[in-house]
Amino acid sequence: MPDTPAATQRARVRVPLRFPDGYSVDAELVTFHGLADGREHIAVVLGEPDLGEPDLGAGGEGGGVPLVRLHSECLTGDVFGSARCDCGPQLREAVERIARTGGVLLYLRQEGRGIGLYNKLDAYALQDQGLDTYEANAALGLPEDDRDYTAAAQMLRALGITRLDLLSNNPDKAGQLRDLGITVHERVPTGVFTTPHNVRYLRAKVLQTQHTLPLPELTDLTAG
Repeated sequence: MPDTPAATQRARVRVPLRFPDGYSVDAELVTFHGLADGREHIAVVLGEPDLGEPDLGAGGEGGGVPLVRLHSECLTGDVFGSARCDCGPQLREAVERIARTGGVLLYLRQEGRGIGLYNKLDAYALQDQGLDTYEANAALGLPEDDRDYTAAAQMLRALGITRLDLLSNNPDKAGQLRDLGITVHERVPTGVFTTPHNVRYLRAKVLQTQHTLPLPELTDLTAG
């Protein structure tokens, strides 16, 4: 296991979640001490996951293989329902799927793939001029993706999770977790949520960072 400092659970509180389409579920929100990046990330525990024993330390494993999603904060999509990305629908889908099987959603304060809200909106303005989401970041002198999942690995270990099924289309998330000593048993794809406003964004994710999104118009480009 990498030499990552341990985090501990700070508090747990029950919160009834309610979504605009009428779906509702009770969740337990968990906060943490000692996260490497100092941000206020939270874990959303849903259903009745088999999380094993918390804080097991080096070499320990929980008793089950819960379904887990690492969801990066997106104010525009998660809160305001922006159709320029698929973040809001992915969050809604993830909560229901995880609640059904039992697991955890980590809500990570990494707006704009880690570049922050203001920079993300600056990148949107460049996208309106024809750049894709990655080109826009580069034009601003910013990384294409500045997310680091060390804190996520700390949170998982504090919950007693060292093996999981990862709900994600992003191979980098699985790769980083594995490098941090978390066993990704299976990567489970999310749904595909296209709109006329986000299709260029989704296409760029497939072509630039190998997201597993089966977009029909890309079948010929990605075949072979």
